[in-house]
Amino acid sequence: MADTTTDQFDVVILGGGSGGYAAALRGAQLGQKIALVEKDKLGGTCLHRGCVPTKAMLHVGELADAPSEAKSVGLDLTLNSIDAEKVIGFKDKIVSRLYKGLQGLVKSSKVEYVEGFGRLTGPKTVSVETEGGTRELNAKNIILASGSYSKTLPGIDLGGRFLDSETALQLPEIPKNPIILGGGVIGVEFASVWKSLGADSVTIVEGLPRLVANEDESISKSLERAFKKRGITSSLGVFTEKAEQTDTGVTVTLADGTVHEGDYLLVAVGRGPNTSGLGYEEQGIEMDRGFVLANKETLETNVPGIYAVGDIVPGLQLAHRGFAQGIFAAERIGGLNPAPIVESGIERITYCEPEIGSVGLSEKQAKEQFGDEGIQSYEYNLGGNGKSQILGTTGFIKLVREKDGPIVGVHMIGARTSELMGEALLMVNWEAYPEDVASLIHGHPSQHEAMGEAALALAGKPLHAHA
Repeated sequence: MADTTTDQFDVVILGGGSGGYAAALRGAQLGQKIALVEKDKLGGTCLHRGCVPTKAMLHVGELADAPSEAKSVGLDLTLNSIDAEKVIGFKDKIVSRLYKGLQGLVKSSKVEYVEGFGRLTGPKTVSVETEGGTRELNAKNIILASGSYSKTLPGIDLGGRFLDSETALQLPEIPKNPIILGGGVIGVEFASVWKSLGADSVTIVEGLPRLVANEDESISKSLERAFKKRGITSSLGVFTEKAEQTDTGVTVTLADGTVHEGDYLLVAVGRGPNTSGLGYEEQGIEMDRGFVLANKETLETNVPGIYAVGDIVPGLQLAHRGFAQGIFAAERIGGLNPAPIVESGIERITYCEPEIGSVGLSEKQAKEQFGDEGIQSYEYNLGGNGKSQILGTTGFIKLVREKDGPIVGVHMIGARTSELMGEALLMVNWEAYPEDVASLIHGHPSQHEAMGEAALALAGKPLHAHA
């Protein structure tokens, strides 16, 4: 029988992803004795199988697009070949560097990192199966940060030519005509990168009526037009009935009888909470379809002293949300009384081409909150922006305000718009009025100058557009 050792901590954190390690580092700063439990690699899905590697791949895709774009400005560039193995190597090198840096950070902070499978075994206890035996970690407080997993649909078993996002990142070849099941963030990002890296055709199958359905409707329409120009097909509004695979390809049949054929199927239908078998329900924690129901104001569960952060808590499944919640929980435990996190104030970025950025309320959400006559909105077309013209991008910036009140939503689409989200984040969270932003002098020529132009128009004094 394996030896069992017992340790006492101020906080035990179950999960070493964005939420978990942020909580650990902040807790250590506050002088707490911290144990961070992780059965996989420190950094979690975001660092190793999600945010970071997909953005590395998208960067490679951006470079691959350069030769075709160069012709329009008089440059004769040629893309001779794509070495998929080296592309994967580049991605892995970026991840490795960040991983080593994070390991060093956790070690220097004096957080006790416990490698092994952790399970909640009591309201103050986490049991960890390690290589050296079982460790019982007792704590005054526990933070659950066990992350999420790639979901699939009934009847579609992942494996072979049926990929999830994690296996797609390690694919040793670039698909020629992939089918992507799901038009959310993961689906459109993979569609974008595979098309850039030479896929002959890419088909997105989305049962809902539009792509990126959580975004403002005008953003969805713009993305669908841009993808169509790029040769990315969107099959919308009809759900999938079945999917089949052979040694050489895949077939997807929709409910209306439409059949799509390809060489691979990426299943990108969202992520589920990784809570099964971890002892949460057995300890009386209130759950809903696998999610942990934490108090929105405190992130504490119904069991006193147990908190939950990140993807296991209903809401936006974003690494930076989990990161912020981890810090919040550590500060809450440390007695600092931090301000509650407002979900609508978290920025959302989709790194396809064109990029999408948003923060705050969509126009529809704003109307639901303030009434149809209680809001004003304005779309500033990037066609009027000098830097956007230089970049050769189309798109727009949309501002939504409460009538005669502050800006409550910012939505944008276009090349490099992710870099404009810092100002958008401040505008919404600091409740800026369009008049406030309009009075600021934005650099020329720059894309963020378009933010100032949009604010000028919404403030009733447009210079390069019609009110």
